[in-house]
Amino acid sequence: MRIWLQGTMLAGLASGIVFAQTPAPARAAAPTGYRAPRAFDGHADISGIWFTLSSANWDLQDHSPQQGPMWELGAIGAEPAGQSVVEGGTIPYLPAALAKKKQNWDNRRTNDPEAKCYMPGIPRANYMPYPFQIIQSPTGILFVYEFASSNRLVNMGKPLEAGSDTWMGTNNGRWEGDTLVVDVTGLNGLAWLDRAGDFSSDEIHVVERFTRTDATHMNYQATIDDPKTFSKPWKINVTLYKRVEKNAQLLEFKCVEFAEELLYGQYKKK
Repeated sequence: MRIWLQGTMLAGLASGIVFAQTPAPARAAAPTGYRAPRAFDGHADISGIWFTLSSANWDLQDHSPQQGPMWELGAIGAEPAGQSVVEGGTIPYLPAALAKKKQNWDNRRTNDPEAKCYMPGIPRANYMPYPFQIIQSPTGILFVYEFASSNRLVNMGKPLEAGSDTWMGTNNGRWEGDTLVVDVTGLNGLAWLDRAGDFSSDEIHVVERFTRTDATHMNYQATIDDPKTFSKPWKINVTLYKRVEKNAQLLEFKCVEFAEELLYGQYKKK
């Protein structure tokens, strides 16, 4: 992808200059020598309120700035530029699935589950532009998300099988050193992966890795496997930042009332 630098003051300097973006490199699990603080059970303490500054929720892959789905909002609703968080740069879609992704893009204003205030699913919940909180215990780790009051409980005991498909899936966790590994199955395949229409089927299997890299940063990696949609498993890497304000707290964003017209407006009596 190419980004052209433009502007009144910089026109003389920037004319004809092109900056090429390269695929997102794989990130190391943790800097050598860093040891995360301990929770009361002796494992790494990953509790707290976390958020991302990436533009992955707009598009997991490289993207230039462009008009958003609601042109009436002008620059407020426009999509900013962003670099790919996908290892290798691109998502390995099967041909039929890629055609479906393009269809999703054309209808993103009304069909994106985020616009309908549906739960975001995994992995999208972790890189939406809303914070989430991790509450840690030896038997279960609770993830609470601001968007749509979503949540999920990661079982840290004997692995459980998914009883039925849900938006947030069945989550089984384990520790590999200081990294929390979460195996997510039983996802319903209805959630999108971003606002660009990237998606999966109900055969999706996600393996997440949460690793503290210093006092205020955590690396989030997700391996996504879905043979119905993708030609091979692929990974994303996103940096999470810890909220450190004294009054930091997770607020509620109950967005259902804002989606009612989109969902039910067509059924109103004329």
